[in-house]
Amino acid sequence: MNVPMLDLAAEYRDLEAELADAVGKVIASGRFILGPEGEALEHEVAAYLGVGHAVAVASGTDALHLALRAAGIGPRDEVVMPSFTFVAAAEAVCHVGARVVFADIDPATYNLDPAACEAAIGPATRAVIAVHLFGQTADLAAISAICQRRGLTLIEDCAQAIGADFDGRRAGAWGALGCFSFYPTKNLGAYGDAGMVVTNDPKLAEVVRMLRHHGSRTAYRHEMIGYNSRLDELQAAILRVKLKRLDRWNAQRRERAGLYRRLLSGGPVGLPVEHGRGAHVYHQFTVRAPRRDALREELAARGVASAVYYPVPVHRQPAYALDHGGLSLRESERAAQEALSLPMYPQLAESAVRGVCDALREAAASRELLRRKS
Repeated sequence: MNVPMLDLAAEYRDLEAELADAVGKVIASGRFILGPEGEALEHEVAAYLGVGHAVAVASGTDALHLALRAAGIGPRDEVVMPSFTFVAAAEAVCHVGARVVFADIDPATYNLDPAACEAAIGPATRAVIAVHLFGQTADLAAISAICQRRGLTLIEDCAQAIGADFDGRRAGAWGALGCFSFYPTKNLGAYGDAGMVVTNDPKLAEVVRMLRHHGSRTAYRHEMIGYNSRLDELQAAILRVKLKRLDRWNAQRRERAGLYRRLLSGGPVGLPVEHGRGAHVYHQFTVRAPRRDALREELAARGVASAVYYPVPVHRQPAYALDHGGLSLRESERAAQEALSLPMYPQLAESAVRGVCDALREAAASRELLRRKS
């Protein structure tokens, strides 16, 4: 048996002819930067999410950075965010000169715990970044209410959650700004780096548009210090082809997740918890295992790939330890030791899911695993 975490080649085989046509048209047009494909993608994503404006940028990390800049976050400001996530959001806060304040997660969903978020707010807090991890939104009703009550800007990190919703409103449509990554492995992935900022505020959208293009609205007139963060036309064309399939792909992910649940019910690992307030789009199917590392080795020996997101919380990373080394975030640290993601992608065959589950049960029961410590 050989089951990979992701099979982008299988996705490509399904789309090959349409992608070749889309890319060929861009190359023939001679327009590669800030052209009609990018504009069309922005309109289509805005309509899909139910927001007023979408601005395509070069990566998900840039989306976070430019969103913070557009919101006016800078030196002497603090931004509250979860520590159990990828480092990009913390980097973005640091790049605008602000200070990161880490808060703990809800152990059931891995997302920012509203009570911990509010406890972390101080006099210098200006914004909250709610990261929607593994394909399910954070508790946006509670976090949004906290931000409104405390006069804070809510920024959503939707890198893993495009198509997810909370109470019927899509991820990205709750905050002042929503940030998306179209990294190749995401539910909607480009064939390179790509990202997007969305908002209902036309002024914020205009600032992000200027920031991505050297601080310019018109050629050779630069109104602010900006960046080169423009999404190219080839990536935009590829994403437009894929966007039409996104809902179907997300539904297939949910089907695979449902099969995993049925087959692993009562089994040796803790299963993902859905909060019931909206669709989980299963960017990852992440289980909990007390002897996670040993279990992963046993799965690999049986031909099953798995991944650890994330083995070290951001507050324990070397780059952040000087400022946050004394911080204890119990649930974030426990999740970093126990979380294990199993293969998940729309083209994953039912037989492969069954094989993964059989291998997991065998691995968990093996004498080698029971002898080892994680």
